[in-house]
Amino acid sequence: MFNFSIVIPIFNEEGNIENLIDEIFYHLKGCKNYFEVIIIDDCSEDNSFKILETIKNKYKVRIYRNKSNMGQSFCIYNGIEKSSFNNIVTIDGDGQNNPKDILKLLKIYQENNLKLVCGIRKKRKDSFLKIISSKIANKTREFILKDKCQDTGCSLKIFDKKVFLLFKYFDGIHRFIPALFSAYSLRNKYVHVEHRRRKYGSSKYGTIDRLFKGIIDLIRVYKIIRNIKNVN
Repeated sequence: MFNFSIVIPIFNEEGNIENLIDEIFYHLKGCKNYFEVIIIDDCSEDNSFKILETIKNKYKVRIYRNKSNMGQSFCIYNGIEKSSFNNIVTIDGDGQNNPKDILKLLKIYQENNLKLVCGIRKKRKDSFLKIISSKIANKTREFILKDKCQDTGCSLKIFDKKVFLLFKYFDGIHRFIPALFSAYSLRNKYVHVEHRRRKYGSSKYGTIDRLFKGIIDLIRVYKIIRNIKNVN
């Protein structure tokens, strides 16, 4: 078993975060000496940070709080930079991904000597509008960037930290990890994972806002990939 860091960005997840951490330590109890948990609180406005302090007394986790709301990409990037290990697992704090699937991704990642394994949400438990808009975005991105990933929005991933940090940070980078890794012709794999309904709270990302920003990010990543291929 190799060491790995689990990075969790959260914003206003007071109803979900404690159960998620309980699940992580339950399902990963067989490898408890091999991983760390890093939680980045994106300046939550509810009781999330107070609950995190309670969690810290229960488990050995590392908790950081942004002074202002910086967004999901910043939290993930910041958590990765602070991580102790080169193998990174990312998962959202909303509890929609089942932490049990971390073991499946770890096994595939290690046995096949891969640099990236991405979860693909099977039978998504989101609103119709969110599912349709996500499918359109994924098809468009996949067609333009040729990353062969059907669901880049799934937060559950494991990947190589050194490779990830080769890419200059930009807001939205976490949604283009498959495309960026593919640009270096690295060995990647996509695996179906469980997706659950959100128990508490609501999604923090608006469909229209994400659409327009996604177009800008798509152009940015296309240029990054083109430059990488020109150099190689």
